[in-house]
Parts: sequence; C-alpha cells; structure tokens
Amino acid sequence: MGKTITEKLLEEAIIEGELIRGNRIGIKAHQTLGHDLNAVMTFLALESLGIDQVKTEVSVQYIDHNMLQADFKNADDHSFLREMTAKLGVICARPGSGICHQLHLEHFGVPGKTLIGGDSHTTAQGALAMFSIGVGGFDAAMAMAGEPLYITMPKIVKVQLIGKLQPQVSAKNIIFEVLRRISVRGAVGKVLEYTGPGVKSLTVAERSTIANMGTETGATTSVFPSDEETRKWLRAYGREQDWQEISADFDAVYDEIIEIDLTSLVPLMALPGSPDKVVPVTEVEGIKVDQVMLGSCTNTALNDILSIANILKGKEICGSVDVGLYPSTRTVIRESIRRGAYDDILATGVRFFEPSCGGCNGCGFAPQSKGVSIRTTPRNFHGRSGTKDDQVYLAAPEIAAASAITGVITDPRRLNIPEFNYELPEKFIEPGNLFYPNQTYNGKIHYGPNINPIPAFPEMLNSFRQKILLKLPDNVTTDQICPAGALYLPIRSNIPKIAQFSFMLVDPAFPQRAKKEQGGILIAGENYGQGSSREQAAIIPRYLGISTVIAKGFARLHLANMVNWGLLPLQFIREEDYQMLDSEDVLVIQTKDIKVDTPVEIVNQTKGYVFFVSTPISKEELMVVRCGGRINELKKRRM
Repeated sequence: MGKTITEKLLEEAIIEGELIRGNRIGIKAHQTLGHDLNAVMTFLALESLGIDQVKTEVSVQYIDHNMLQADFKNADDHSFLREMTAKLGVICARPGSGICHQLHLEHFGVPGKTLIGGDSHTTAQGALAMFSIGVGGFDAAMAMAGEPLYITMPKIVKVQLIGKLQPQVSAKNIIFEVLRRISVRGAVGKVLEYTGPGVKSLTVAERSTIANMGTETGATTSVFPSDEETRKWLRAYGREQDWQEISADFDAVYDEIIEIDLTSLVPLMALPGSPDKVVPVTEVEGIKVDQVMLGSCTNTALNDILSIANILKGKEICGSVDVGLYPSTRTVIRESIRRGAYDDILATGVRFFEPSCGGCNGCGFAPQSKGVSIRTTPRNFHGRSGTKDDQVYLAAPEIAAASAITGVITDPRRLNIPEFNYELPEKFIEPGNLFYPNQTYNGKIHYGPNINPIPAFPEMLNSFRQKILLKLPDNVTTDQICPAGALYLPIRSNIPKIAQFSFMLVDPAFPQRAKKEQGGILIAGENYGQGSSREQAAIIPRYLGISTVIAKGFARLHLANMVNWGLLPLQFIREEDYQMLDSEDVLVIQTKDIKVDTPVEIVNQTKGYVFFVSTPISKEELMVVRCGGRINELKKRRM
C-alpha cells in the first residue's frame, strides 16, 4: 500500500507510537519558530526548566507581531528576546525584517522537515512539503528543549486540484472554497493534503496562502508536494541544495477526498464574523467600504504586490476609503521597488506600513466604529481588528484592490484590468540585514517591569463544587477569551494584568465575578478555543480560578494548551445536557474518579439531577492536568 505525503513526512519525525489513525504519537522538531507575542512565555518556561541550549537543527525567533512601541513594554520584550536567543543559540530576526511565516518560507523552510511553531499559522510552511504545526508557547519550549510533541495521528484528506485559476481569481479563493464546503471545524483531527494537476500551476507563495489559512478549518496542518515549483522557489533564495522531491504514491490511501476544479472558481469573500461564511463576491457587490487592508501573512508575497500594482497603476483610491498595505518582508519590499510596483501603489494614495502583523492582530490600522473593512488577512473574528463592532470581510487582493478604487465591494472582473502574469524571479534581490549577527551571551538578561514570572498553579483538587460562570456558544475563539489589539497585546506576558480583560468581548464583568466566586466552571459548545495559538487563553481562566471547561468539543491547539496549564477539559456525552445547563447552576464533580474513556458523573445541585461527561485527553495528559500543568509534571518527574 502506498503512502501519502503526510505519512512520509511523519515517518521522518516520529519517535514514539505508530502511524495509525487515531493513535497518540510523539514527533521531534527539526525546526522551531516563535514570535514576540508568545515567545516571552516560551523563554520563561525554558529558563524555569534550566535549559541552556536548544536541541533543534534550526530555531528562529521573529519580532513581527507586537511592533508598536507606545511605551516601554514592547521594547522591553524585544530586548529580552534578543538576549535570550543569544544565550540559547537561537537565530533572531531584527524587528521589521518581515512576518515570520513568509520570512521562514524564504530563508529556513526545508522540504521533508518538521517545524513546530508558537503560532497557529505555522502551517504556512506546508507549502514547502514540511509537516508544520502550530502550538502554544510552552509546547514550543519543549520542542526547543528536545522533547517530543505529542499529537493524535490525524486522518488525511486528499484535496484534488484540477484545472487552472482564471484571471482575477487568485489562490486565496481555493482555501475560501474549502472553508465554504467544510466550515471552521470541518478538518479538526485531519491533515489537508493537496494533490492533482492543478497544484503545478501554483507558486510556493500561493500554496503558502492556502496552507496558512488551512488553520481556519481546524486542520492539524496542510501539506503540498515538493516539486519543480518548490525547487524554483529555493533556487531563487539561493537554497536549491535544500530541495528534494516529495509526492504521494499513486496508490496512497486517504480518509476523504475533496475535488476542486480551479477553472470553475469565482472570486469569493468571507462575510463578517467567521472565515467560513463564504459567498461569491457577486452576492455582496455594492456595499459601501470604509477601509481596505492589503497584506498580512497570507497575501503580500511578491506575486500579491505585483497583482495589486497591476490593478491600481494609474488610478486613485476612492476618497471615502482608507487603504493600507502591510508588506510581508524587506526582500519583497526591495524587489517591488526594483520593479516599480511600490511607486505604482504609493501614487494611488495607499498608506504603507512596515512589514509586520499589525493590522491583522489589531495592533494598528483598526477600522472606524461599525466600519466595513475588506482585509486579505486569514481571520475576521469580531473585534480582532481592534474595533469591537467592526464589519470585516475577507477577500483576495484582487477584490480588495478593486474595491479600494470604487469605494464599494467590487468584483474585479468588472473592471478593465490589464492581463497579469507572474513569473518567479530566477534570483531574488539580496535580503540585506535581516537577522542579528551571531553574538556571545554576556550573562545579562533584561527583564522589564511588565515581564512577570510564570504563575505557579496547584495540583487538581479531588472534587469541585462551583458555579457555572459563563455559558458560551459554538466556535468561541481565543480572541474572545484573551483579547487581541494594541491595548492588550503588550500585556500578554503579564498574566495578572491580562486576566483582568478575560472574556471582555463576551462579558466584561467576568473577571470580577470569577474573583468574587473564587473561581468557577465554563460551559461551551463545539470547537471551543478555535483560532490563535495564544496559551494565555488557557492560562488566564486558570489564573481566575476556573477549574474546568465542559464543552461539546475543543479546538486541537487550545485543548493542548489547556492540558499544559492544568485546566481540565470535559466533553458532553449527550448534547441535550448542554441545553439544560444555565449560568449560576452549581455543579459537583468528583475529579478523583475521572478516567480516560469512562463516563464521569456530574451532579447539578441547583436543579437536582445527574448527567455524564467524558474527557477528550489521553491518560498521560490527564496525569499532567492532575499535577496542575506541564511544568509541575516535569519538575515532579525530575525529582
């Protein structure tokens, strides 16, 4: 029986378990990446464990998410990261060098390798036939320390691409079509593996946009083959020696098959609130637009910039629209300047920002109140932009640029746009001074006043008797649990401070109520914790005394973070039991009786009945939760 690309990649990384669907397996990290929002916690964890050198082939630290330096906080974080990376043997990018996913694709991604990154969109490297998976900061620390990452061996979905994209229908529409078909939780526990003749027509940058946004389906990761397009990409960055051919065997076995005819795709958009609310642009044409954001980790590679320039050249943006562009890397900027594309865009009235994640995570370029914003970013959860009542539509660059000209949502096929054909350069312009030089650690680490030690958490109690403090719907995001935006990102590493804003988009009084009740229980629907890798979304409820989250289902990455920080996950066996519960109900759980694959009794004292749940984690993970989290468990193991 033949093998899929996924199976071939995991064979090179597995160090524990068997590659059988549903099995718990341990894989090693050949590479890791981190960014400035999550990595402060990563390095604090490494420090608490006494790690003095990373154990990977390559570990890279990027400074791209939290770039506004309105006061000391972000500057202190950057200084701390620069010194810690020098101490531990980690490559560190200069602030403003570029967005981590594109920079890694340019300079470090290697076909056949495993990448474990402290960001949910680490999956972008699947474009290079890497098994790249996003994790929380603590799991990233463990990978850097040489510890295995444990995951459930996923099912593998074959996404068969046939045909070729038509003019003004770029690669982002492919992942929109996948989201339209399967939703934001349709690929939980699965890998999306792209194959078929249509793949050959996509550049590595286009594949990266698709793999990046695969995270929005709940997928463990996405992978593409390593073929001649991959080889051309590596050659253009002077890394052809890293290339190897990787493809699925002709008789590979898949769990599911999705077929997409690229020729029949039309320009698509995601409506405000969720990346899977996908419709043809023709259904929403004519809606007035207040803001357009071009860029982010999904759509400002060179091909995107040139496509945008091709649409905007010789025109002016609409007077009622604010338009900004976040380029992906300095290399892309310099190559665009060399080709005249930057000047073509600048002349239209577009604002330019430094290459960073700012607008995507609400750390800059927030829309006006109730503003309609078209963005080429991967996510549009309400409030993520930094504006609580935003109306963010997701689109490919072609729709965004066309709408910037007209002032309303516009199908780019209606404009007289010159034909655009992109050819990857034989060699990109020299990147310049992107990374800090190798430096000798001088024994000093700068700890700013906003950098707090990791909170110490107690072991799990033998029983809980607590109130339900929140009853939440399906698809609660990490942005709702732990807010993004310029006001909150700088305090991510200050758990007592950021905890004061937990669930602020859902119930601003929640932190005070949790403090008054000395903790409690959360009830949630399907896919609890979807979105970002931010482990603070698990840490701050735990810090506020939340003992357990009982949900219909959990997002993979957030579930792992809950285990790492000792927050007990329980899952409803019957959906009707979710319906019967209300906020303020008092529940009693005998946690000492919890066993894997065994129903757990919960008593609703308020309403006088019993219902049953189970835990979705393994016996090894349950032991970690009983210890109060991964740090406690590791220290106990080493005693």
